[in-house]
Amino acid sequence: MSTENNSDKLYNDSVKILSDLIGFKTISGEDNNSIIDYCEKILGNVGASSFKVFDNDKKRVNLFSTLKSKKKNGKKSIIFSGHTDVVPVTKSWSTDPFKATIKGGKLFGRGSCDMKGFLACVLAYVPIFSSENLDRDIHFSFTFDEETACQGAPLLINELKKRNIKDSLCIVGEPTNMKIIDAHKGCYEYTTHFHGLAGHGSQPDKGVNAVEYASKFIQKLMQLREVLKKRKPKDSVFNPPYTTLQIGGISGGIARNVIADKCKVDWELRPVVKEDGIFVNNEIDEYVKKELLPEMQMVYPKSKIEKEVIGEIIGFNREKNSEACELVSSITGDNSREVVSFGTEAGLFQEIGISTVVCGPGSIEQAHKVDEFIKLEELKKCLKFLDGIKEKSKFN
Repeated sequence: MSTENNSDKLYNDSVKILSDLIGFKTISGEDNNSIIDYCEKILGNVGASSFKVFDNDKKRVNLFSTLKSKKKNGKKSIIFSGHTDVVPVTKSWSTDPFKATIKGGKLFGRGSCDMKGFLACVLAYVPIFSSENLDRDIHFSFTFDEETACQGAPLLINELKKRNIKDSLCIVGEPTNMKIIDAHKGCYEYTTHFHGLAGHGSQPDKGVNAVEYASKFIQKLMQLREVLKKRKPKDSVFNPPYTTLQIGGISGGIARNVIADKCKVDWELRPVVKEDGIFVNNEIDEYVKKELLPEMQMVYPKSKIEKEVIGEIIGFNREKNSEACELVSSITGDNSREVVSFGTEAGLFQEIGISTVVCGPGSIEQAHKVDEFIKLEELKKCLKFLDGIKEKSKFN
C-alpha cells in the first residue's frame, strides 16, 4: 500500500472516530463511561495497558493508557492529554449537535473542536504507534469534566503521583490551530451561600436578609478587584496583565415583601500568579468571619455563610526552557510561543514536574458555540504532527 493511501486511511479513520465520539452525549457532569469504554477498546486492541480513576459515584471516569516502548533509549515518555466532556447545547443548532455533519470542508458537531478532534486523531494514530519500534512510552490521558473547573483531572494526577509517572512530556490537545501555547491564567470558581432568617418585609429588623448581606459581600469583592489591578507583575505576559475578578450571578429571595433567608453569589478569579488567589480568598474569608457573619448572628445565631469551591484550575506558567515546547517546535518548525485566556489542564501536569505544552487542532473561536465545527484540514495537520512524534520516537 502506498504512503499516500496510508495517509488517506489514517485521515478517514480519524473522521470516523471523531463522528463516533461526537455521538456520545458527554455533557459535563453526566456519565462518560461509554466514551471511555470506546477509547479503551481502541487502545486495548493494540496492546495498551490501562487504568481508570472514577469519581465517588462511579458515574464519571478518567482513563490513562500506555503503549510500552520496545526498547528504552533514555527518552522521556509522551502523554497525549484531552478531556471527553463537552458544554451543553441549545436548540438553535442548524444540525444535530450529536451527529457529525460534514459540509464545506468542515465537520460540525458538539465537541468537534473542543476537543474530540484531537482525541480522534490520537486514537486513529494508535495502531501506527503500536506497530513501530518506538524507544519511549506513549501515554494517553482522557479525563472527565474539564469544562467545569477541571474536576476530573486532579483525581488522575494524584494517581500518576502514586504510580511515579512523571518523567514525561505532556501535550494537551486543546484547540490552538496547532500553535504552541505555553501559558494561561488560572481559573478559580466559587459559589458563596448565605443563610439568614425569613420574615415580613414590614419588619426588617426581625429578620436577616441574605440578599442584603450578599450585596455587601459583592461590594467587598469589587474593592479587592481594584487592589488586584495594582498587584500586576511587571513581566506579565497576559492581557489584561493583572488577576481579574468578576461576579457571574446572584440569586435569592421569593417575593418583594418577604425577607430573603437564602441567597447565593457565583464568582470567579483568573489569577496571573497563585499568590493572588491566596490573597483574595484570605481577605474575603476574614471579612466574612469578622464582619458579615457576626452581624447576621447577632439577630439570628443560626445564620451561615458557606463558600462552595466549584473548582480551582491552577495557571500554566511560561518556562524559559520547556522540553515540551521544544519538541513541538522541532516537528512543526514554528518557534513562536503564545498565551491564551482560557484555562486547560496543563498547569496540573506542570505542577507535578511534567514539562507541558498546549497544542491541538481547531480554533478556540469555534469552541462552545452554536454549530461548533473543526476544519478537516486541521485534522490533517494534527495527523502530520503525530507523524513527527513517531519519527522523534524511533530507535536511532
